[in-house]
Amino acid sequence: MSNQDTSSEQSVSSVMVEGLIRFGLIAVILFLCIQVFSPFARIVGLGLILAIALYPLNQALANRIGCRPGLAATLLVIGGLLLLGLPTVMLGGSMADQANQLYSNIESGTLKVSAPAPAVADWPLVGEPLYQAWSKMAEDLQGFVEANHAKIREFSRWAVATAASIAGAILAFLGSLIVAGIIMAFGESGSAAMGRIFNRLSDSSQGPRLQTLSTATIRSVAMGVVGVSFIQALLLGIGFILAGIPAPGILALIALFLGILQVPAMVIALPAIAYIWLVGGDDGSLINIALTVYFLISMLADNVLKPIMLGRGVEAPMPVILIGAMGGMISFGIIGLFSGPVILATAYVVFMEWVDEGSVADVPSQDPAAAAIVNDAQSPQPDQQ
Repeated sequence: MSNQDTSSEQSVSSVMVEGLIRFGLIAVILFLCIQVFSPFARIVGLGLILAIALYPLNQALANRIGCRPGLAATLLVIGGLLLLGLPTVMLGGSMADQANQLYSNIESGTLKVSAPAPAVADWPLVGEPLYQAWSKMAEDLQGFVEANHAKIREFSRWAVATAASIAGAILAFLGSLIVAGIIMAFGESGSAAMGRIFNRLSDSSQGPRLQTLSTATIRSVAMGVVGVSFIQALLLGIGFILAGIPAPGILALIALFLGILQVPAMVIALPAIAYIWLVGGDDGSLINIALTVYFLISMLADNVLKPIMLGRGVEAPMPVILIGAMGGMISFGIIGLFSGPVILATAYVVFMEWVDEGSVADVPSQDPAAAAIVNDAQSPQPDQQ
């Protein structure tokens, strides 16, 4: 082997070793960055989504107060914290006081349960066992608690875990709202930076289009979620008024907030149904049944409204947006509700662009006139621009 071949092999080997070292360093740095950022990924990701969704409102408010986006973002964040955070704190404090009072009454033996109405036994499926259990509680509450201690403890753990999960989601949302305000304050520079990232990942022609698609998809899903939550909260609020449930406005506001967080409406609708039958049962079974059916329809209304409202004004078809929202929500939670449609919509647009380019490229070899027809059909019409 000649000296020239030996030096060439050594050069290739040194280049490979240097490349592996660089790749290893990049991988280590990337891993450390993920580890450092992961505790804040949920809050920052949701904050970015809220910033994109609320930025048009922030711009409109900034224009009205003299083109000051920072002040406008601060006002939006303070308003959101007062509108959402204050009722949440009040509700949490009230529930904690009631839970402590209930526990104290159970421990002291002063808790009394009224006897059930005979009509409870006629309820379908659950009427008879519910009537028996309720009657035992009314006759000897302390004995009932001792006999069902394990089940009560399991239910208590589930209730505490559910309440903690909802409280964590609320706190994360409020923190994300603060992050969104910071992002909106630097919206123009942030948008320009994201544009450079999209251009780098694709090219200067497709980058702006993909950025616009991502922004429009997030705003469409956000408006769909808020719109559906508002309609559902309005329906539930009407039901609260008809059923005579105390504080219907506050309960409707809580339903709106939980709907935005994608907490199922049954969390607030099922207790309302229980209130109708346990407390407000003097109006007659027919009225109670009608109100129960109404609450069940209101509770499930989002399953019908979401396919209608999601995906409006987005380049990708509505089924793609809907599947992305549902799949993202199941896989990644509330952040996936927004990131899922963005991923599927971007993949759909890129894939269809690739398919259209291939179909146009194949036509000229067969018939030049057909290629011109295809190009004319694919070019945007004046009323679509």
